Amino acid sequence: MVSGSCAVMAVVSSSSHLQGLVPFTSQPNCFPHQQLPGSVNGSYGLSSSSSSSSSKRFFTSLRACRSQVYGGLPITSFTSNYTMLTPASAAAAATYPSICAGVVNQLEKLAEREREVVFDLKSYMLAKAKAVNAALDEAVPLRYPEKIHASMRYSLLAGGKRVRPALCIAACELVGGSEEEAMPTACAMEMVHTMSLIHDDLPCMDNDDLRRGQPTNHIAFGEDTAVLAGDALLSLAFEHIAGASKKVSADRIVRVIAELGKAIGSEGLVAGQVVDIASEGDSSVGLETLEYVHIHKTALLLEASVVSGALVGGASDEEVEKLRQYARSVGLLFQVVDDILDVTKSSEQLGKTAGKDLLTDKATYPKLLGLERSKEFANELVRKAKEQLSSFDQQKAAPLLGLADFIAYRQN
Repeated sequence: MVSGSCAVMAVVSSSSHLQGLVPFTSQPNCFPHQQLPGSVNGSYGLSSSSSSSSSKRFFTSLRACRSQVYGGLPITSFTSNYTMLTPASAAAAATYPSICAGVVNQLEKLAEREREVVFDLKSYMLAKAKAVNAALDEAVPLRYPEKIHASMRYSLLAGGKRVRPALCIAACELVGGSEEEAMPTACAMEMVHTMSLIHDDLPCMDNDDLRRGQPTNHIAFGEDTAVLAGDALLSLAFEHIAGASKKVSADRIVRVIAELGKAIGSEGLVAGQVVDIASEGDSSVGLETLEYVHIHKTALLLEASVVSGALVGGASDEEVEKLRQYARSVGLLFQVVDDILDVTKSSEQLGKTAGKDLLTDKATYPKLLGLERSKEFANELVRKAKEQLSSFDQQKAAPLLGLADFIAYRQN
């Protein structure tokens, strides 16, 4: 029985990432009845959103230990294939007070350390979008010459999910910074993203006439003005970071500017766009080239948003690297989902032309992997992204965890 006790205690101690364990009541000298995903009553609850691999190992190990510790006492199966002691078993287990009291004590400490995180992503996104929209409106006023500024505002303030600014702010807040500190950089990310959309829609690029549910910029203002509006937004992004950032050290501002510049230059977004154009109609394009396009054309700007937010917030080099890996997975995920939506949703649902990749014979994940395998790949990317956040405070990481799911399961 001593070896069994040690086994249980070791498992509890090693489950440092068990999330969502919520204490309700505890009884001295007995192992508490467990409430698991899908069950109603019990002393502890494990949220369905936090069924991590460590928690599964924990419950599996308890099953393995039962004959050693409790002499084969009866157990009850709950959902998710977890098995725990029933109240009757708990009463019987009270004959081993030192063992049970120790386990309860460890669980209570674990619960205090990792309480269930309840996070309202919708409210968070609406609040951040409102703040970002107000900041963008102020950053690009309508002034002389009116046409170019009207063109810039037309695309910049046309709505959108504001995912990149939200990622930037969330990363900054995660490492101890504030929304106020992150806002200039967050706005810059949206300016650069809007530039890329304006240019991507041009006749010489994707030649699209619908974006965010309205005519594209070159349709509304002419091709010449659209090109210049994109150029103006690009230059304004760097000016805005340098000029509007407050309470952020100069060395970190320089690092942010360098991060963004690399993400959109000839080794970043532009590189992805060039290879994407060259790949149209080429049936020999494989997964390696497709991933290069998506990482450079889409993922690197998302990565820059997260990393720049972390830099503004004062993140350590180790934290920056973990957040970079999170963002790389989320960035690629964004484009995989885009590919899936392009073949499963209508133009009205997407707010842009659906099926365009098929018409131009572009390589996409559904085309190369098939729809179901593409969905599996998306799920794998979500898992990898969330793994990178496991060492952070889960309450503070909730927005980034939620944003990963938002990107994975969005419908447009």
